[in-house]
Amino acid sequence: MKDLVHRLPQKRSIVTALPGPKSAAFAERRRAAVPRALSPQLPSCVVDADGGVLVDADGNSFIDFASGIAVTSVGASNGRVADAVAESAHRFLHTSFMISPYESYVAVCERLNELTPGNHERRTILLNSGAEAVENAVKIARSHTGRPAVVVFEHAYHGRTNLTMAMTAKSAPYKSGFGPFASDVYRAPMSYPLHDHLDGKTAARRTITMIEQQVGASNLACVVIEPIQGEGGFIEPAPGFLGAVVDWCRDNGVVFVADEIQSGLCRTGDWFACDREGIVPDLVCTAKAIAGGMPLSAVTGRAEIMDAAGPGGLGGTYGGNPVTCDAALAALDQMAELDLCDRARDIGSIIHEVLDPVAAESGRIAEVRGRGAMIALELTAPDGAPDKAYTSAVQAACRDAGVLILTCGMNGNVIRLLPPLVINEELLREGLGVLTDALTDRA
Repeated sequence: MKDLVHRLPQKRSIVTALPGPKSAAFAERRRAAVPRALSPQLPSCVVDADGGVLVDADGNSFIDFASGIAVTSVGASNGRVADAVAESAHRFLHTSFMISPYESYVAVCERLNELTPGNHERRTILLNSGAEAVENAVKIARSHTGRPAVVVFEHAYHGRTNLTMAMTAKSAPYKSGFGPFASDVYRAPMSYPLHDHLDGKTAARRTITMIEQQVGASNLACVVIEPIQGEGGFIEPAPGFLGAVVDWCRDNGVVFVADEIQSGLCRTGDWFACDREGIVPDLVCTAKAIAGGMPLSAVTGRAEIMDAAGPGGLGGTYGGNPVTCDAALAALDQMAELDLCDRARDIGSIIHEVLDPVAAESGRIAEVRGRGAMIALELTAPDGAPDKAYTSAVQAACRDAGVLILTCGMNGNVIRLLPPLVINEELLREGLGVLTDALTDRA
């Protein structure tokens, strides 16, 4: 994997106790100003970031295996993106596209229309967040079909707005105490090969039977699925599952929506996770990595479906802000020019090379799964039960040693690895070594 040149030294260095004095003072300010629901995992105040590192106010340098939750794929301060933001901001910071349009919005839509799967005519709308993209995909599907129902899946995560909380599976901390939720949302069984031991077609028949019996195709506007689930545990369905669900949707006039917010834009080694099996969704939701860290999301889909809503039916004040659009164009250019799909595949190969032998020997790692730079480890107790405490201990040990990792899964027993796609190999291997030590020392 070719090393890239970065602005900051690409090294791990913990020079103070964590948190250091400046970060400790910052934490006091944070607790006094910010509600407790926002509880950061890193007990530091980040002041700089580049490539594969985060630097805090006390001079500690952490290896970043989180990427701002899969956002900073091109790096947290990519020079091309930063220059595009600065140049754009000096022209104008905002003029709502719904009132006085501008070229960069259209250019981003054109790029996404070209990149998303399929050869059909496409349209794109730009928005602010992943949850907003999912909500608009549902609106568009309902407008197109004239039907109300939405099917989502076990372990799904789609956001924190009222509708997307209904679509999200996990209660605490995302839903508990926040109801009532939007209606006409139904949850179908997901293909989870580690636990259900079903091939893709068998798992799909189970899912389709549930939909037909409990929802009915004539009532169903859309099926919404993450091709590789994110917060639910980086669950990759068995081959053939997605294709069978797509075929059923086509046969029944149901809109198939791929939530590629975390898995899309080179993260899994393809532009979109759907590409691996040749899946062509009707609508694709993107966000996270799309603008290199600036807030932007999109829904891209078949022209006849996207055009179902009438004039004024879709939009928002800030959606497709001109500065974020210019950032997105630069980020998408960097993804192509740096061949981040290929780098993601290389990152995945290195992760498997290092962690597969650890999993084979430990007895505490049920599975190393995922694709590209979207890899997870599902951790268990010696008796095979999910082990959240072990997972949390490993995460804490990595953090204290200077490596930031995330956890996920319905039982909180999955470690997820989301390094920036521009991370250099030496730093990647060093971070994996820290993770290996933490897994071994706490097993």
